[in-house]
Amino acid sequence: MEMASGTLPRVNVVGLGKLGAPLAAVLASRGFTVIGLDVNKTLVDALNAGKMPIVEPQLNELIAANRQRLSATMDASEAVHKSDASFVIVPTPSDSTGVFSNRFVLQAMASLGKALRAKQGYHLVVITSTVMPGSTGGEIKAALEKASGRKVGPELGLCYNPEFIALGSVVRDMLYPDSILIGEGDAKSGDLLQSIYVQMCENKPPVQRMNWISAELTKISVNTYVTTKISYANMLADICDRLPGADVDVVTKALGADTRIGSKYLKGAMGYGGPCFPRDNVAFAALARRIGARADVAEATDRINNHQIDRLADLVSKFAKTGTRIALLGLSYKPHTPVVEESHSVKLAAKLADAGYIVTVHDPLAQDAAIAVLGDKVVGASSLDGAVRDCDLLIVATGWPQYKAIDPAWCKRGNSNGGNQRLTILDLWRTLPAEKFADVADVLYLGYGR
Repeated sequence: MEMASGTLPRVNVVGLGKLGAPLAAVLASRGFTVIGLDVNKTLVDALNAGKMPIVEPQLNELIAANRQRLSATMDASEAVHKSDASFVIVPTPSDSTGVFSNRFVLQAMASLGKALRAKQGYHLVVITSTVMPGSTGGEIKAALEKASGRKVGPELGLCYNPEFIALGSVVRDMLYPDSILIGEGDAKSGDLLQSIYVQMCENKPPVQRMNWISAELTKISVNTYVTTKISYANMLADICDRLPGADVDVVTKALGADTRIGSKYLKGAMGYGGPCFPRDNVAFAALARRIGARADVAEATDRINNHQIDRLADLVSKFAKTGTRIALLGLSYKPHTPVVEESHSVKLAAKLADAGYIVTVHDPLAQDAAIAVLGDKVVGASSLDGAVRDCDLLIVATGWPQYKAIDPAWCKRGNSNGGNQRLTILDLWRTLPAEKFADVADVLYLGYGR
């Protein structure tokens, strides 16, 4: 239900990137008046024009439908004076040791704090960027208090409230979250933040409220635990590959039926990538080392994940001689996003090219971004059917639904020079039904004992 305009707190979103722009759009769609704040004029102008240069399902439709409640500015004073709460969702890049840097968050605290000096009344600051445990109550709080001339408390709220979303489904994940995590400075700030989520979410998620440091630890723990499940499934797939008759999908389905384990993220396939999972796992281990604790599980998870590239390259070498033509389909780290950060597909393409294979790559959204990383190691495919028709080995590396449309006729090979008529397809995500290609190709899945 949408409440009458004016009864809801007004919100500003600091940082209009891949997560900030969707947050602003979702809040506006649920009745909030939202003002975006960014140092990037291109993003500010884009939001004011009603269309963001960010590829994310539903994002621009929501922005277009709710323009009367959405605006953006580069002026922190304007953003603060036109809002009751600020959500800070700026990058926190990993440093050389693997821990997250707060430098952009601290810049945001300086500009918000300065603006708050000239504002009367209560204001809530919400840190949504992922930060290391100890950050919110440490240097972030200190920077906000110094810049604003106020103490966190009755006149200034401070919460840590990370998002648990996946690129490619950000809007849906924000509207229908599994739960809401609130690290609160006091009950007043937590109450206001919870009231915003009650109005924003389409479902009624449980709200977990705790202090800042427990919330900070929870955030990186969730992702570290999920990556552990992924690496466990990939370890099982590697073992199943070496046991004739074993089937990793059968094993993981049985495992997932146990309520102590659960089925999500238990799929023996490629390693995990993207902007969160790899770095959160590394940060968790770095935190443990820094405080004298042991994080062997997180470190092993990371090692097994990094091993997947070598494992796949070794598998390719069993089916294709160096110098042969490989088509690698799917470059984004997961479907429905153009993001190639830490993508195992991109890493595999580079490794195969370095090993002397001729690699053609294709992706519905991420092809340009991947080629920008890979350079002249690979050739970009001009079409999906062209890539498939012109290769000696086909790898389906990201489970894009578009690849379900591959025509078996494209896989048919002639018998020139007495060569093999059948194409080998390594289908890393079980995208193609093997029986559909039975006449023209051998479709091989990971984790099926060969």
